[in-house]
Amino acid sequence: MSIGSSMKILALVMTWAAAFASAQTSGFPRTAAGKPDLNGIWQANNTANWDLLAHGSAPGPVSSLGAVGAVPPGEGVVDGGVIPYLPAAVAQQKENLKRRWTDDPELKCYMPGVPRATYMPYPFQIVQGANTILITYAFAGAVRTVRMGNPGKSPSDSWMGWSVGRWEGDTLVIDVTSFNDQTWFDRAGNFHSDALHVVERYTPRSANVLNYEATIEDPKTFFRPWKISMPLYRHVEANAHLLEFQCIEYAEDLIYGHLRHKDGDSNKQGESK
Repeated sequence: MSIGSSMKILALVMTWAAAFASAQTSGFPRTAAGKPDLNGIWQANNTANWDLLAHGSAPGPVSSLGAVGAVPPGEGVVDGGVIPYLPAAVAQQKENLKRRWTDDPELKCYMPGVPRATYMPYPFQIVQGANTILITYAFAGAVRTVRMGNPGKSPSDSWMGWSVGRWEGDTLVIDVTSFNDQTWFDRAGNFHSDALHVVERYTPRSANVLNYEATIEDPKTFFRPWKISMPLYRHVEANAHLLEFQCIEYAEDLIYGHLRHKDGDSNKQGESK
């Protein structure tokens, strides 16, 4: 086969691939500006919040509850099936896993960070504007603003990071930096440092499905970047709306109970005198 024939075949294949991708997203709603309309309530349907990696079922923290609270099995969402921890970070992850029923930031109703907020077992809502995109999450009232273009540097580190967005064709790309080091990726103790850098990609797959990818980089914790991927599903119920899960009051005893118990003991001792 001649070089010219090979180039023609390659061009045909590329044209077909582009047409196929366009056909896949042709049913996706669009804004007046022609961009995919991401407005709506979305949710992941997997076990990534329990463990990003493939895992079997396991008992929960309270054996008397039986199957309630037990860990469901999952196939994992990490491309390649490996999180490339540095040696010291491997030890920290193992320690986190041992202490997950007391140390996981989710237990304390802390904001979940990125990308964990996306695949927690709660929905989130996207409100899409021309220059900003608001993403608000049911869990803990977490929210972040995606600033399109070049908004400059973040004023400070935070739980949800500093999100800067851009469009690459029909894909919304969000570059997230300026995190603190207080969040985990899942209930299995997978974690990061304050050097975390996440690049998210939201790509229409069909009318009510997005392909979600997040490339994770953190030179203090991992020896190379790694990626997770999963579908996100739009809620299409007639009455679909976001309900807030204000969990702070449920976490107070976990966080401050030991202090209240000490005060209570002191009061009892004072009453007995």
